[in-house]
Amino acid sequence: MKKKIAVLFGGCSSEHEISRMSASFILRNLSKERYDIYPIGITKKGKWLLTQAEIDEIMDGSWESREDNLSAFLSPDRSVHGLVILSSEGVCRTVPIDCVFPVLHGKNGEDGTVQGLFQLAGIPYVGCGLLASAVCMDKSVSHTLLSAAGIPQVKNLWLYARDYLKERGQILDRIEKETGWPVFVKPANAGSSVGVSKASNAQELDASIQLAAAEDERIVIEEAIIGQEVECAVLGNEEPQAALVGEIAASADFYDYDDKYINGTSQLYIPAHLEEQVMEEIRKTACRAYRILGCEGLARVDFFVRGGKEIILNELNTLPGFTAISMYPKLWEACGVNAEELLEKLIDCAAQRQNSLAGAGRKSDGGILPF
Repeated sequence: MKKKIAVLFGGCSSEHEISRMSASFILRNLSKERYDIYPIGITKKGKWLLTQAEIDEIMDGSWESREDNLSAFLSPDRSVHGLVILSSEGVCRTVPIDCVFPVLHGKNGEDGTVQGLFQLAGIPYVGCGLLASAVCMDKSVSHTLLSAAGIPQVKNLWLYARDYLKERGQILDRIEKETGWPVFVKPANAGSSVGVSKASNAQELDASIQLAAAEDERIVIEEAIIGQEVECAVLGNEEPQAALVGEIAASADFYDYDDKYINGTSQLYIPAHLEEQVMEEIRKTACRAYRILGCEGLARVDFFVRGGKEIILNELNTLPGFTAISMYPKLWEACGVNAEELLEKLIDCAAQRQNSLAGAGRKSDGGILPF
């Protein structure tokens, strides 16, 4: 019997368009022989719609205009264990769901919010649990936890945007002493380089703070590392595995939104231009960070390598991009795991976690592990 898979995409996020791109890749590669697929689009205003849209319609956003879309949502009631679908005539029906694939990047999707809904509903879902999702999404919190575990981090400081003007002098002093110029300024809670910019002096910092503040009230300021930017794809639950290490040669000043998802002009090297022992250390560090932060299912772990030797962890992404040019599926493809097999493994991870929790007679939100 086929498993029923709900694929969520879109969402109330500045990464709505990226989500549609990732969902298109996933819907194209999910096995139709193994799964009955229920695409649920979430508009920017937060309306949930079951759609029969073609993949091209999802890509360009025209799916929202289809007249045959039906209002649908996941019920938190465990006796439903799935979707509530409302017909155009006002008739309500339910569809049990075996697994949810939340292809939702950024806020209201990658930050633990929908993961809480899935846990209330008792439905297996792809990816990290509530707490791990929230922690990895928040760069200030994840930096703090990983630094405490002895994993080398970029030098950084964080602040509330509302305090910037009154504390500007102190912040400039801290930058001089702790990170030096230039710096990268980022929203604490955002992904895909949205709201990220580089500042080389106090005047540029003002503009960068304003840009980041449009995405989140907390802002992280990080040293600018001169070195290679590399990424490692991790997969699994209690015993995660790491793929080959890939390297990004950004075509812009840094690997920004356009470079990641639109122009695709960056060069990707798999494997990275690093010595084998350095790449093995990156893979080990990626799996260690993954377990420390309680990740399950998948994450992409990003690093800098300075001087070809010094490994510095940048961040973990609990729902990395799944587009035709995204590093996460490309890294596993280089290991001999094609897109269809990768998606199957992720769905299996979701089921295994749910079975493990049921057998242990307890619930988990993917919490932090001891160091």
